[in-house]
Amino acid sequence: MTAGSPVRFGLNVHPGVADLDAALKLAQLAETHEIDLLTIQDHPYIADFFDTWALLAFLAARTTRVRLGTNVSPVPLRPPAMLAKLAASLDLMSGGRIELGIGAGAFLQGILAMGGWTPEEPAERVRMFEEAITLIRALWESDRPVTWAGRYVQVRGLRFGPRPEHRPRIWVGATRPRMLRLVGRLADGLLVSNTYVPEHQLEQVHAAVDAGAAEAGRPPGAIRRGYNLMGVVKLAGPDPVTAEIRPGAPVLSAEEWAAELVRLYRERRIDTMIFWPLGRRPLDQAAVFAAEVVPAARAALASG
Repeated sequence: MTAGSPVRFGLNVHPGVADLDAALKLAQLAETHEIDLLTIQDHPYIADFFDTWALLAFLAARTTRVRLGTNVSPVPLRPPAMLAKLAASLDLMSGGRIELGIGAGAFLQGILAMGGWTPEEPAERVRMFEEAITLIRALWESDRPVTWAGRYVQVRGLRFGPRPEHRPRIWVGATRPRMLRLVGRLADGLLVSNTYVPEHQLEQVHAAVDAGAAEAGRPPGAIRRGYNLMGVVKLAGPDPVTAEIRPGAPVLSAEEWAAELVRLYRERRIDTMIFWPLGRRPLDQAAVFAAEVVPAARAALASG
């Protein structure tokens, strides 16, 4: 768990074009309950998805409290200088509520189909990503024109603005050792998903992040540990479970989910948990998560 940082709970917003009304209802649900964070996956090459940054702006304009972020934006399709501009602009517009989640781009076919490019060699992809995250920070922090001449990322005398009033937290989606060490060295938070990184692998994931933090002289607690919890909340009435539920996705009652969140925080060093409802009735599941699961988990954690 992160020293001095309370546990945070979030909900995933599906960016489907057919789901705009549901996205707005989810944001309103988060506003009125104890939800800290709304995140949206960023896959611009999927035809029936809205652009994630446009949807973030739409939801930011209709909320006042909950934080919003990408989970995660692919650097090969979102040039780092533009990501820095997007995040800073929306952070100012929203009153300092934006979190920037970025990744090296896992879906190469979609990236290439949309005109993006990334090195084939994994080590070079990590190098490109490191240049990107370093440039984003430099642009946010510099009050002078910035010139950056990396192997893969360049800006020349860029007068950057606007600068964010409160620098957004940078999260990184990563699963492999090189990227995990980079998270420890440079990022504010890690994002992994339970259907890709099962619980028994979290210890080695944390160890790689901690090693990177040690290389940079940072305490391990400086990096938040986020877990995308894809699963199902059992509901009264029609069963929300379908045959398409992903392997490794838990199907639990509200009471069982609350206990699971507490256990992940206490035993697995997870301090940020984002629920992705699967199956049928996702909005109903999110409502139970916000109104029942999260308050019960907070109460249990507060009681020690």
